[in-house]
Amino acid sequence: MIKKYLFLVLIVLISFHLSAQEWVVPAEEGVKLSPFAFNDSTRKVGADLYNTNCKSCHGDPGKNNVINLVPPPPDVASVKMQTNSDGALHFKLVQGRAPMPSFKNILSSTDIWRVISFVRSFNDKYVQVIDTKKGMAGTAASNVKIQVAWVKEQNQVQMVISGMKENKIQPVSGAEVKLFAKRYFGNLLIDEARNTDAQGKALFNFPKDLPGDSAGFVQLIAKLSDEAAYGEAKADTTLAIGVPTYRPPLNEQRAMWNVVQKTPIWLLLAYTFTVLVVWGFIFYVLLQIRAIYKAGLRKDHETTD
Repeated sequence: MIKKYLFLVLIVLISFHLSAQEWVVPAEEGVKLSPFAFNDSTRKVGADLYNTNCKSCHGDPGKNNVINLVPPPPDVASVKMQTNSDGALHFKLVQGRAPMPSFKNILSSTDIWRVISFVRSFNDKYVQVIDTKKGMAGTAASNVKIQVAWVKEQNQVQMVISGMKENKIQPVSGAEVKLFAKRYFGNLLIDEARNTDAQGKALFNFPKDLPGDSAGFVQLIAKLSDEAAYGEAKADTTLAIGVPTYRPPLNEQRAMWNVVQKTPIWLLLAYTFTVLVVWGFIFYVLLQIRAIYKAGLRKDHETTD
């Protein structure tokens, strides 16, 4: 009995220790800033993301109806939450700490900033500072333009990135970019990641044997790697640079998912055999019942005689 009490006391002490532990944020993470301005649009999207991913634990902002956990999650409108820097909030959402999960594989960096935008709407004294220290970084994704073209002589795909900054269109230089080809199940990385040059250009070697559709068209997806700096900037382009390939539709041959007229023969035979066996068994049972009934009549007749 004493051991049980000691065990319970130990659990309580550990819980209090965890709840009292300060969540230390690395200095370089704490000073990070959003690459775009918070506005009504970002707050609206952030509210939807908060309700889907955060409300179940943190409750309604300002209502202090958080879930009962150890340590208890703070109300996002509380002083405890609002004293965090924007970078600290971003770091904590990305990393997570028990019992809060990490959201780095659930939300994009841009969506995490949108959640922070919503959280900051409950702080009347909050004044946002935007990250404008990385050249073209800090511009909204809607202001970043990605052009993709085919350079036939070099058998390469050229990507040109530009953005609007200080009311001027300027090349996005030194940014890591990636090129993908759309496949049935996910996206195929083309070549390796490249960095744009001073003119905002990057060239990708394109495989000569990559299958396209029946006309050779391949759907390409170009995007900047650093979402934290540039937002979700990407472009979809379709170019006739693949090997023309005929892919029969899934319902062309006999298959399980096809229409009745194209059901596999073995399935038709198995179904027919099963139906015959079932009805044969039912008919056999009926015959046995009839035989039992007749046997009962004969016995009654013999008893009467």
